[in-house]
Amino acid sequence: MTRVEALEEYAHAQKRAQRDYREKMAAGQYPYLPVLDDILQNANIENQLPIGIVEIPLELVVGTKTAGRTAAFASNFLPLLSPKTEFANKWVSLCQAHVEEGIRDPIRCFEYLGRFYVQEGNKRVSVLKYFGADSIAANVTRIMPRYSDNPQIRQYYEFVEFYPICGIYTLTFTQEGSYARLQKAMGKAPGEKWTAEERADILSLYNWIKKAYYAKGGESMRPTVGDVLLLLIRLYKVDDLKQRTPSELAKAIEAVWPDVLAIQNPQPVKLSTQPAEPSPAQPNLLNRILPGIRTNSAPTHLKVAFVNERTPETSTWTSQHEFGRCQLDQVFPGQVETVAYHGAVAGQNADELVEQAIAEGADIVFTTSPKLVGASLRAALKHPEVRILNCSVDMPYTSIRTYYTRVYEAKFISGAIAGAMSRGERIGYVADYPSFGTPANINAFALGARMVNPNVRIDLQWTCLPGEPMQEFNAKGITIISGRDTPAPGRPPQEFGIFMIRPGGRLEDLASPFWHWGQFYENVIRSVLNGAWAKDAADGDTPRAVNYWWGMNSGVMDVLFSRELPHDVRHLAGILRQGIIAGGIDPFACHIVAQDGTLMNEGHSGFAPEQILHMDWLCDAVDGRIPEFDELTEASKPMYRMQGIHRDSLPVDKEAVL
Repeated sequence: MTRVEALEEYAHAQKRAQRDYREKMAAGQYPYLPVLDDILQNANIENQLPIGIVEIPLELVVGTKTAGRTAAFASNFLPLLSPKTEFANKWVSLCQAHVEEGIRDPIRCFEYLGRFYVQEGNKRVSVLKYFGADSIAANVTRIMPRYSDNPQIRQYYEFVEFYPICGIYTLTFTQEGSYARLQKAMGKAPGEKWTAEERADILSLYNWIKKAYYAKGGESMRPTVGDVLLLLIRLYKVDDLKQRTPSELAKAIEAVWPDVLAIQNPQPVKLSTQPAEPSPAQPNLLNRILPGIRTNSAPTHLKVAFVNERTPETSTWTSQHEFGRCQLDQVFPGQVETVAYHGAVAGQNADELVEQAIAEGADIVFTTSPKLVGASLRAALKHPEVRILNCSVDMPYTSIRTYYTRVYEAKFISGAIAGAMSRGERIGYVADYPSFGTPANINAFALGARMVNPNVRIDLQWTCLPGEPMQEFNAKGITIISGRDTPAPGRPPQEFGIFMIRPGGRLEDLASPFWHWGQFYENVIRSVLNGAWAKDAADGDTPRAVNYWWGMNSGVMDVLFSRELPHDVRHLAGILRQGIIAGGIDPFACHIVAQDGTLMNEGHSGFAPEQILHMDWLCDAVDGRIPEFDELTEASKPMYRMQGIHRDSLPVDKEAVL
């Protein structure tokens, strides 16, 4: 390249800089490079760590360390100064060097919160950015902020922990836990380093996805390229994506676009705590002229399919959902047709059964196990016209809806019954595994028991651990027990819900939580028929994943009282039940101290639904602890991977299929 040609390049770069300067000024924004020294004036810094010479992405080089050169560049790092200056002369020489032999000398810079600020080498960065280079060698010093509860700081600490594993700076996310999710989606154990080939594969995918995402306007959106990459990897796996052409990757992004838009919202998952009200009728001119013609989108007939993991004969859980399905046939005769498909196994025939249900005309598909969420998602992407719901919680996908119930409300009432019936100060509690909502159930039970018996202690045992809970209770002389929530094959028929061990070993039922799945399914179907379905997801122009988490006020959760329950205790339980339904009683609106002595609530109000669902602590009335994944029985681990409270930090299961 001749010097004249390099001068022409400088003139082009200067025009782009001047345009960027004018745009920033017009928008009321700072038109120059940000200065790290200014940023750090109000920051709490822990220390500085030398990283050494690494290849850093130029898109993350955003400013200078000191204010000395900031006015020489527009905010896009292109030059503003006159071509007659010494600055321009050096820029032109670097331009020639880049074209003829390449810029090899590393720059010196500081990294703060994942962005780079140049101390030496601003013009080298400017030239390479002008020519569209992807990266530059840099001697990096990392400035570590002091840890705090600020989401940005927490996410940055996640990145710092993850960077030595993958060695990629470009992978940034907007949601906490994403680095662990990526590691899991890659089939890697926590802490397992990536190979050079894996790093190259992800960088290649990243660049293609970036082009397709930016072509849809992603450059100005909140979700990062890393967010989109993670969405695709979790659905399609890396090996599948590697085989796709750029146009096929663009189509894949189009398929998950509602999920991308959902990340625009800092809270991408909406917990629907009660059914939406019906949409009011909207009469229009066509209605008045031709009143017999239906002009809204609500259907007049629905075919509803249920895909179950097991059969009603082998699973109480499936038989309860089957009972709910039959209620639809009774409530909507001639308007709703239902069909059930049993024996769906993730990774084997689950996808085929969901596809069969859709091929046979299903307008709505309920998959009644968290293990079937992968099959549900893949079907939803292929058939966006079909409404698909999966029985699970905390799934951030807009293409399907998930559902469960607020069991803790029933557990609070059950705890009060157990506390009132206890002759001693110890009550047994059997939990299945530490899934979302389970710690809240345990705590609500303990708070209910302590409300009527302030000295009571809850002895917590887990079915997901080796050992037999009932033997533990018998050895301790515990006679009031909150057992499994539903009858289990091979167990005494009374050994669920709240029961009492009478002298001689006879079991006496007291109460039990009850899932009214028929009412739940009726509520959902009615929302589709009356136009309320769309209101559940409404959040301005931004779509959100919808998780139905309905409770006793929706009729989907209740407590069944035994005939043996004393009248006064039944009366107390009835008062609590009516209070919860009416909204006057909140189980968590009280003084609560955790096992470690932390004051969790002073009692002025309860917790937000998201806080309840994601509880991972136990109150001080509970004797026992939340088990670690490695302690669980092998039979319990698959379900924990789907719904466990710490599922994103688990060691990878390379045989698991989404």
